[in-house]
Amino acid sequence: MNRRQFLIQTGLISTSTIMSVGLHGLAVKAAAPNNKRLIVIFLRGAVDGLNVIVPYQEANYYQSRPKIAIPKPGLQGGAIDLDGRFGLHPALSPIAPLWQQGTLAFAHACGSPDPSRSHFDAQDYMESGTPGKKNTPDGWMNRLLSVMSANSPVQALNGGSTTPRILSGKMAVASFGLGKNASRPIAIDRPQIASAFDRLYSDSDSLSQAYRESRAARQTLLADLDAEMKAANNGAPLTNGFPGDATQLGRLMARDSSIQLAFLALGGWDTHINQGSSQGQLAGRLRPLGQGLANLVQGLGDVYSESAIVVISEFGRTVRENGNGGTDHGHGNVLWVLGGKIKGGKVYGEWPGLDESQLYQKRDLAVTTDFRDVIATLLQSHLGLNREKVDRVFPNYQSNRIVGLV
Repeated sequence: MNRRQFLIQTGLISTSTIMSVGLHGLAVKAAAPNNKRLIVIFLRGAVDGLNVIVPYQEANYYQSRPKIAIPKPGLQGGAIDLDGRFGLHPALSPIAPLWQQGTLAFAHACGSPDPSRSHFDAQDYMESGTPGKKNTPDGWMNRLLSVMSANSPVQALNGGSTTPRILSGKMAVASFGLGKNASRPIAIDRPQIASAFDRLYSDSDSLSQAYRESRAARQTLLADLDAEMKAANNGAPLTNGFPGDATQLGRLMARDSSIQLAFLALGGWDTHINQGSSQGQLAGRLRPLGQGLANLVQGLGDVYSESAIVVISEFGRTVRENGNGGTDHGHGNVLWVLGGKIKGGKVYGEWPGLDESQLYQKRDLAVTTDFRDVIATLLQSHLGLNREKVDRVFPNYQSNRIVGLV
């Protein structure tokens, strides 16, 4: 095993880190502090947006979903009314106060213009930010990092041990473990091994530079995690699953102002069978998601006022339920946006309706808002990027700002 393979297999650095530091160098330079944060949560598997944000005034919604539709507000198990047209799935009640406070918004009939119903392709296109183009070498969050002033080895965080498509590219990204493995020691944390490798990688070659940057990132993260663990519940470990991971992430970002970008992915949203209505499989997954988002906001504390949180999924699901009490791969979906400066309490986007003549290919909610329009609005109005930098994040796309979102 050579030196490069050892560093990858121990989890100390990723291929993305080696590429960015070894081939391009990590540009560390003095810059005016930017306290703005962007957190992206990807729901892998295509969540059913029509049961997340329920168009309860649409008769076709109930006709198409006799078993799995969410009842109207006021009925048993009914949706939480938002604006007289749309309702929130009752399992998401932990985030309802954010809607009332005006810091939670949704963009309905939102998604990718690419018609693919393949999870693999649709996720790839959404993470690369170039729908329909398979050969894009990097992810849009990595490109975003490249146009921001790099000032910390933990400026961008990935939840998990594998660098996702959205963060892959030339810029270095730090990963943190989830759940009980968040601060689990690895071989390089043992003093004797660390000392040996510090000597081994003391030269000025590209791999040595990658090693030193990654060691610095891990030491910073471990210090933050240790401080957070001691502060939470008198040092008791965090709970399993997303609510605990979200709490940890929020507190990390509140404690360390150099962390500006973060990404987490959650699976299990491919509900072809036994999806359920107000109760059941989908509700069981939405409940910890809602609680986790509430925990994330609480963990961020005052930093929430400078943060934007995006919840996105690769595509929606069919309007009609199938014969197995579930839904199949669709097209249009709902995108969620939370943040202290978000002008929430509103469902954005052009609602196309659910009459058969209005459906995409006579089966799916149509896409009337490109997901890049929402994110580009956040990049400009929240992160303060100029149009030239936004164009580098989403190349060959003329984005339209969502007026009033921020």
